[in-house]
Amino acid sequence: MDTTQRTDQQRSAERRRRELLEAADRVVLRDGPQASMNAIAAEAGITKPILYRHFGDKGGLYAALAKRHTDALLSSLRAALDAPAARRERVESTLDTYLAAIEARPQVYRFLMHPAESTGTDQGFDVGKHSAPLLRRMGEDLAQVIEERVDLGPGGQQLARVWGHGIVGMMHAAGDWWLGERPCSRAELVRSLADLLWGRLAAAGDKVGGPGF
Repeated sequence: MDTTQRTDQQRSAERRRRELLEAADRVVLRDGPQASMNAIAAEAGITKPILYRHFGDKGGLYAALAKRHTDALLSSLRAALDAPAARRERVESTLDTYLAAIEARPQVYRFLMHPAESTGTDQGFDVGKHSAPLLRRMGEDLAQVIEERVDLGPGGQQLARVWGHGIVGMMHAAGDWWLGERPCSRAELVRSLADLLWGRLAAAGDKVGGPGF
């Protein structure tokens, strides 16, 4: 097989994979945590064995969907952090970006973060054991941003990881509670969370040679 033919096959496989993920997204938007391989295969117009061939199993498909949505969310959070604004404004904007994302697509959020109950013979995705790595990835990404930009003094790298994972845990727990109960407006929640974060974060200077925070 020559290089051109191999490249064409790779592109075709990648395109088909994107199409299957888009079909899976449509089912997740409709069914949330109850999304099943049967429903996704039907939406894509294929049989379940073909779906397994592309993703291995439900866990493989979940991981691919999780990466797709986490990549998009992290990109949005980075954009909020990089915006030309005062630090307090960027902190609030980053919090708001996360909350706006889960508010706009609550079924996707629930699919990614909450385990499903059984749906007859084909169970939904058991995502409870998979959601922790997503939060860990977000925590590490935020830790890297903080370590690159904020002067935390001796032991700064470790402190940045503490802050990164702590902030992500706070956003996740507060956002999950807020999405379920809606006790206040999103703007009120953003301000309250920013107030909680602001003390040490406001006092820390920008790291010399870094992009600033």
